[in-house]
Amino acid sequence: MTRYGFSRHSPRRRRDSYMVKRIALALAATVLTAPVANAQDWDAIRAAWNKPTEPFRIIGNIYYVGTAKLSAFLITDPSGHILLDGALAESAPQIAANIEKLGFHLRDVKVLMVNHAHWDHSGGLAQLKQLTGARLLASAADKPGLEAGTLDYRPPTPRHAPKVTVDGILEEGTEIRIGDTVLTAHMTPGHTKGCTSWSMRAGGYNVMFAGSMTVMGQPLRRGEGYDNAVGDFRATFAKLRAMPADIFLSFHGEVFDMEAKLARLKAGDANAFVDPGEIKRRVDAAEAAFEIDLAKQLSQ
Repeated sequence: MTRYGFSRHSPRRRRDSYMVKRIALALAATVLTAPVANAQDWDAIRAAWNKPTEPFRIIGNIYYVGTAKLSAFLITDPSGHILLDGALAESAPQIAANIEKLGFHLRDVKVLMVNHAHWDHSGGLAQLKQLTGARLLASAADKPGLEAGTLDYRPPTPRHAPKVTVDGILEEGTEIRIGDTVLTAHMTPGHTKGCTSWSMRAGGYNVMFAGSMTVMGQPLRRGEGYDNAVGDFRATFAKLRAMPADIFLSFHGEVFDMEAKLARLKAGDANAFVDPGEIKRRVDAAEAAFEIDLAKQLSQ
């Protein structure tokens, strides 16, 4: 197992089932309409995703430093910090400013990582790497896409990400250690070949940063996307469903109801993000939406 060490000098059941169906239908609707966006639509989407939001502490040493719709998480330690995701290219200055606004310093960010190599998550990495001097760690399967600025098995879009050099490879079980902080990487392919999730302990809770679990217009028929996508999605759903998580986080705010939880946090609920049952509901919904999309694609 690879290790990276960095240092400085019931009714409830019925309700859950109902929520899973609602989330799955919403995900499926989003997935099935995503590919039709034209250049003007994408400009509007980018602007909405990149709308500024105030950074905040989620729990323990985990902070949200992303935009209104695209997550970026700062995990802090006296020996240095870890930044998960770079959002869009135009998001980098906002993420950098959010880190400083919380009282932390860019020079103390030692590690950058990305949940998958799509332009809406990797776009800011090159600039953030330059600003911080941090090392970028990524999965072997997503490394080519990050370094090319695009993926060769995705439908064409009008957008690419700035190319960025990967400094180290993440594998299943890789531990990223800075001081007393330990993140463990989990390979969760499907959305991309190298989509990655992470787990850690913070504030006495098990925290999961779940890689994207949606199809979002990706071809699923053999010969049209990447051929292992269907099997990879199903294996990822099974893996994530089995993992303990008191706090479920992901890389689009709506995926984990960030706005509603943040409102509760601001109202005084220090455990607003704690929900041990959420990961199973989210995975069940994502899998249901995946099966809807797969059936539609196979019927065409």
